[in-house]
Amino acid sequence: MKNQNAFGPCTPFFIVANVAASIGHYTQKLGFECRFTSPGQDPFFAIVGRGLAQIMVKNVGDEVPPSPNHQMHEWAPWDAFIHVQDPDALAREIQASHVEFHQRLGNTEDGLRGFSIKDPDNYVCFFGRPA
Repeated sequence: MKNQNAFGPCTPFFIVANVAASIGHYTQKLGFECRFTSPGQDPFFAIVGRGLAQIMVKNVGDEVPPSPNHQMHEWAPWDAFIHVQDPDALAREIQASHVEFHQRLGNTEDGLRGFSIKDPDNYVCFFGRPA
């Protein structure tokens, strides 16, 4: 019997300063694809994804700036945790693309293996898995 309470992927929602810059970062540097934009010309909203992972980005105007977790709480270093089975292989792929790591590949104090990347609005995505 299928578990009726099984969860699927979760998609974080980032308020950004520039949707086009966010799309470019995720697609050109991290291998994501742009899955949706609205409106088609000069979008203020987009969904980017790679595999089952997705991130929604939206510009809601100058009066509501980006608000990454670590800028509000130093004990909250990430804005998204993206599970990857082989963080070492992904780190090599990202490194070959000359993307700057926010946190280099390694094991965290709380038992995870992975690395993090900062986007143009300073949101931090951790790519990894339990060590």
